[in-house]
Amino acid sequence: MGSGDEAAAWHWLVEARRALGNGGLKAPRPQVNDDGGGMLDLYLPLLQHAARRPLVVGHLGQSIDGYIATESGGSHYITGARDLDHKHRLRALFDATLVGAATVRLDDPQLTARRVDGENPVRVVIDEKRRLGTDYRLFQDHAAETLVICDRAFVGDGRHGAAEVVGIAPQAGGGLDPQAIVSALAARGMMSVIVEGGGITISRFMRAGGLDRLHLTVAPLVLGAGRAGLRLPAPAQLEGALRLDVRHFQLGDDMLFDCAFSRAN
Repeated sequence: MGSGDEAAAWHWLVEARRALGNGGLKAPRPQVNDDGGGMLDLYLPLLQHAARRPLVVGHLGQSIDGYIATESGGSHYITGARDLDHKHRLRALFDATLVGAATVRLDDPQLTARRVDGENPVRVVIDEKRRLGTDYRLFQDHAAETLVICDRAFVGDGRHGAAEVVGIAPQAGGGLDPQAIVSALAARGMMSVIVEGGGITISRFMRAGGLDRLHLTVAPLVLGAGRAGLRLPAPAQLEGALRLDVRHFQLGDDMLFDCAFSRAN
């Protein structure tokens, strides 16, 4: 691996991220080898998109037969270290990272960018009726600003451990609208959001047309059974299937599919 060129490319991207709010990056794109160039090709379009309009990217890691965890919930780690680095790089380049309550309950994640150079994103948890306790790490560690998004009827005193509680109006049929969540975050200056999980949350965003891109990393691993990644309505005919605009990036032994959607913003 061209670690020196990758490091140079990453440093440039971090500076580009910091410059977004200061009139844009003045430094030219660095001259780097294929490894560094691949990093720029992967991440620079995301920064360019977020500089123009809100950006929402889902990220999932799954086995080659489509599972994100075993039937008992084990998921550490289906994909390899390069995909974990990728996840942390996304966090460092985005304003916010978002998960559902089940991910917090199962994994007790930190949701920081600790594996890479860069700033931690705002951590966002969707917990519609505030059923999570306050003893999870991201509600206690003060490592980054943390928000809990819930039905506005459950805001209470507005605090959940160290996290701030943000209430939004529920949909007519119940549940929280992903588009309304993104709008609430954008109103707070969070223009780029990663939806990290779990599969149910990402599927809800997809069904609502709430994703601009999906980063799906596939590991050469067969589980045979487990928890499915995407859960979407099945078309009656093959012609009704959703075909995506896709770029491919090798992450060690894993393959990242960078899938683009058309979404009204």
